Amino acid sequence: MERYVLALDQGTTSSRAIFFDRSGGIHGTAQLEFKQYYPHDGWVEHDPMEILMSQKLAITAAMESGGIAAAQIAAIGITNQRETTVVWEKATGKPVYNAIVWQCRRTSEICEKLIADGLSDHVAEHTGLLIDAYFSATKIKWILDNVEGARERAERGELLFGTIDTWLIWWLTGGKVHATDYSNASRTMLFDIDRLCWDEKIMKALGIPACMLPEARPSSGDFGVVAPGISGLEALAGIPISGVAGDQQAALFGQACFSKGQAKNTYGTGCFLMMNTGESSMRSRNGLVSTIAWGLDGKVEYALEGSVFNAGSVIKWLRDGLGLIKSAPEVNILAESVPDAGGVLLVPAFTGLGAPYWDMYARGTMVGITRGTTAAHIARAVLDSIAYQVTDLISAMEDDVGFRLSELRVDGGASVSNKLMQIQADMLGVAINRPEVVETTALGAAYLAGLAVGFWSGLDDIENNRKVERVFRPEIDAHERGRRYAEWQRAVERSRSWAN
Repeated sequence: MERYVLALDQGTTSSRAIFFDRSGGIHGTAQLEFKQYYPHDGWVEHDPMEILMSQKLAITAAMESGGIAAAQIAAIGITNQRETTVVWEKATGKPVYNAIVWQCRRTSEICEKLIADGLSDHVAEHTGLLIDAYFSATKIKWILDNVEGARERAERGELLFGTIDTWLIWWLTGGKVHATDYSNASRTMLFDIDRLCWDEKIMKALGIPACMLPEARPSSGDFGVVAPGISGLEALAGIPISGVAGDQQAALFGQACFSKGQAKNTYGTGCFLMMNTGESSMRSRNGLVSTIAWGLDGKVEYALEGSVFNAGSVIKWLRDGLGLIKSAPEVNILAESVPDAGGVLLVPAFTGLGAPYWDMYARGTMVGITRGTTAAHIARAVLDSIAYQVTDLISAMEDDVGFRLSELRVDGGASVSNKLMQIQADMLGVAINRPEVVETTALGAAYLAGLAVGFWSGLDDIENNRKVERVFRPEIDAHERGRRYAEWQRAVERSRSWAN
């Protein structure tokens, strides 16, 4: 009987379930979108129960799609949108508030106070992060401060916190396991990435009780089993959950970036560039963050990361906000209909700018518009903006590590765009390497789970599975590359510190 590993890929806009065989091939997949809530400018929320339901439905739909029975599932791996914060009742599993999404900027003032109180150096030294509303810690504080009775209940041990992986694990195990993995823990701004424990000084500064926090475990290992009687998933009872990683770390693993200096970029809702830095954490001089890549076989590996808040979400804005396209792939058709953006530059700082700027108050800006500007020019500017933001990250990362990348491995939904990948190769001046399976986030979670139960024997199995679909090489010279990048940097300056 053929066996498979099930990967749950819980993202910012959808929940997916994908079955992988031993060669890394896909044998059944399903995806369900869920609602995004924007209660105020710069606020982003999800309904945790809707996330749970969409993930459960995706599992059953993927089983049906692949004709896969529960007895064929060797293990379950989970990968997730990181930093997004859920607080729920320990007794009932009911959330006390909507999930506050990683993109949400409501806690900017809390961050400013932490900086004013002199915590920046401590946070950077111990967590590898910068103080920013992006991370989970200030979101927890906001919920405890703004939901009636929440702080008192948390201090009595009645409330639990988790990122989305923890939320899913808790529900799938029937409340028996309250855990996260090292990679997700390292994104909370509460976790000491060298000592592998929660940081008491930051917890105290934010008033977060230790009893709320999950146990942090290695990324490949025991996270319990699916409990009997889980509604809609009764047949899965007893299947081990044995791999967990935040989405970007899972993609790094799925891309087989196991050697120090190898890097990947994921083109999803945001863009996330990550480089393996080996078994020692390094601190950036250029606004990047240090993070745990994964815990495996008794070792912890680290990574440098830069984040772009809005990438694929800009294409979605073009579709849903402006109505210029009816489906995401149409952006390529429009963009390819013009030789360039006609001088138009879009800085998609809808929720501020991430690395290397870390400007919570930047806002979306479009410059260079003339009477001759068309929808096609705007579409091309959208693709350009994604590539330019990644160029910002690569420039910062190369300066930190002191060498030039030889190639960039790519994945994620928008990486299927040949036009975008060619623009990216042009702007970086290096080869862009796209694998046959671009679902590397889910694949990484599957690999971590499968390694724990012996489905794959080791990292060599995974490296042998990776197949290259296409390599994009630069087609412009250094002078033109520099001219375009200088124009982009001028546009970025126009967007900075716009909001109060």
